[in-house]
Amino acid sequence: CVLCGRTDDCPEKYGEKRTYVEYDLTVHYYCLLMSSGIWQRGEEGEGVDGFLITDIRKEVNRAAKLKCNICKKKGASIGCVAPKCKRSYHFPCGVQKECIFQFMEDFRSYCWEHKPVQKFPDKESRGTSQCTICLDLVEQLPIYTVLKSPCCKNAWFHRECLQYQALSAGIFFFRCTVCNNKDKFQKEMLRMGIHIPEKDASWELEENAYQELLQCYQHCDVKRCLCKKGRDYNEPDSKWEIKRCQCCGSRGTHLACSSMKSWEQNWECMECRSIFAKSGNYSKQKKRSLATSEKTDRTTCWLEEPSPKCPRQSRESQRNFLLQSPKIMCQNNLSPCSHLELPASNRVTMSLSPLMSNGNWSLRKKHLRKQRREVSNILKELKLQVNTKTTRLNINAENIWNSALKGFRQRNFSATNTIEIKFTNCKNRSKADTSPASKHCFFQLLMLHLQNSSLFEGSSAKNLSLDFQAVKENLYFEAGKMIAVSLVHGGPSPGFFSKTLFNCLVYGPENVKPALEDVADVDVAQTIKMIKYADSLSSLQSTIHDCYEFLAAAGCLRPITALCDKNMLVNDILIHHVIKRITSPLESFRQGLKTLGVLEKMQMHPDAFSSIFCHKPERLSAETICDLFAIHSSSDVNKVEGADFWMSYLQDVESGESVVTLEDILFFVTGSFSIPPVGFDPEPTIKFLHIMYPVRNRLLHCLELPITKTYEQFKNKMEFTIRNTLRIERE
Repeated sequence: CVLCGRTDDCPEKYGEKRTYVEYDLTVHYYCLLMSSGIWQRGEEGEGVDGFLITDIRKEVNRAAKLKCNICKKKGASIGCVAPKCKRSYHFPCGVQKECIFQFMEDFRSYCWEHKPVQKFPDKESRGTSQCTICLDLVEQLPIYTVLKSPCCKNAWFHRECLQYQALSAGIFFFRCTVCNNKDKFQKEMLRMGIHIPEKDASWELEENAYQELLQCYQHCDVKRCLCKKGRDYNEPDSKWEIKRCQCCGSRGTHLACSSMKSWEQNWECMECRSIFAKSGNYSKQKKRSLATSEKTDRTTCWLEEPSPKCPRQSRESQRNFLLQSPKIMCQNNLSPCSHLELPASNRVTMSLSPLMSNGNWSLRKKHLRKQRREVSNILKELKLQVNTKTTRLNINAENIWNSALKGFRQRNFSATNTIEIKFTNCKNRSKADTSPASKHCFFQLLMLHLQNSSLFEGSSAKNLSLDFQAVKENLYFEAGKMIAVSLVHGGPSPGFFSKTLFNCLVYGPENVKPALEDVADVDVAQTIKMIKYADSLSSLQSTIHDCYEFLAAAGCLRPITALCDKNMLVNDILIHHVIKRITSPLESFRQGLKTLGVLEKMQMHPDAFSSIFCHKPERLSAETICDLFAIHSSSDVNKVEGADFWMSYLQDVESGESVVTLEDILFFVTGSFSIPPVGFDPEPTIKFLHIMYPVRNRLLHCLELPITKTYEQFKNKMEFTIRNTLRIERE
């Protein structure tokens, strides 16, 4: 600050610190307001809030001649207004010495000897009271840090609490917290040096602060929601429209989930039904399955809540009940299997077969490319959070996980800082490498380690595993954080998530139904298969008897009265093993993915982000590389001839008529074997120059190519340079 000379940035104490680059000027707002030799001679938008720049310069020169009576340094721009008092001081020094600054009228300042004090009647008792803002104890003494309400006898405040309250409430809402008096209270607080800004209250300035009051309840609360798009999905004038409870309005259901044929039908939630039942005014409807509805889509289930639990039984009685053989027929003469869903394998086949056919494979690829372009634009928006301040990570490539973990947990690490990588075990990289290539290499190694770590299980499409030591050390959070940082900072995407894991992250685990393919444990998968493919009730009961201990531990015991009950049992086991078992790791992992706002964007654009989380990057093609590089040339002739040679060379490489690959070319220029989801920054460029051999600049992602007379010369120089450069790097 040009007036007080301090770098402190504390708006509550010194006002907003403002920097005006065009005037080469930085100043605290309060320092400017309280300076004795300056007035607002300009219009409101002129200079600095009406203070002309020339006047500020003059005030700085005037203050440079005055010594502060507190810190003994020059630049004291504020003087005590008491007659015959010649004390001068800086604003921060005055605050420290408990001077009073009145933010009204002439903006007067009083030193520590002449400051105004509040008067207390001698007969008034002294003791402790409760600050009506922070509710901590405050001594009833006439001191600087304590203020008394002028309108309420027993209202005492900490000065700091009052100042924070005033800054938040503004002049329109700042009043006594006990009696709500405004005029008398504000007048006294201004006299005692409380700054009350002329603005609306902070809670009134928040955008859409009361938006939730205008929102209707939109959530399906039935025990088993049938909507594949989640409990919050609402499509008006369809079976997925949400109907609210006609009594309380605080519970809802999809029309299809409660077998309602139209929106006009009445519906009550379970809480309201129980109240009506107790009062005798409600006649409970008979249970019925969605299978009895004319509009059923064969994905059926019981719609009513289960009856209250029976008294706890012994393990032996549970086993006898589980294995009882008599079939219990449902009400309304329904068959025992009428409430079951189709097997998961059938649903997958029906939903994926159109996409995976040969005729639509090219359309599928185009769709993935479109989604990845959308993700790239989203990640570029998130990358705007990254500033120029750098954080250096010392990475040991032979122990990538521990060194990365140490770097991410260091005190000065911030996901919004620019990341620099220094490989400590590589002789050729003894100094910090600030080029993108080093960072690409680090994130590629990190994603590869995560894919093969104990945090995930499965073959190609992976789910979270249950590692108690990792939970204890909070490693799932760190893994999610690393993936989020990699995506925003230009690293590769994971590409190994299963669809089930991705849906759990995006839609919530309660809205996801796992499949048998999600079970990585061979023994558990075998148990599920034995139950699923049991061909008779006796064989099913025998299988359940053999794995009783496992089912009891998983909490999946249920009465088996018909062969079709096996599907419900399989579903319970899958939900327990794939989802409920890893609830803690999943929540921790989700918290890590919230870094830089990545999870929020995933939930807003699930289809787009699925293309990079559940699919490996598309194999490079000559067309992809050609589109990636922008061509620059000193002349149009050189540009046309060079571009022809460049495109022909890429086609030769793609067809295998070269000793290098397209991945080699990309790595030669950028240091990355694949195109990161966020893209390259800066975007790769090509220049055609009169040089002997190709030259790369990985910092700028620039490839300078030689202008040759024939294509053979161009190809030979390209292969010689790329092949030898990469060979040296590998060595």
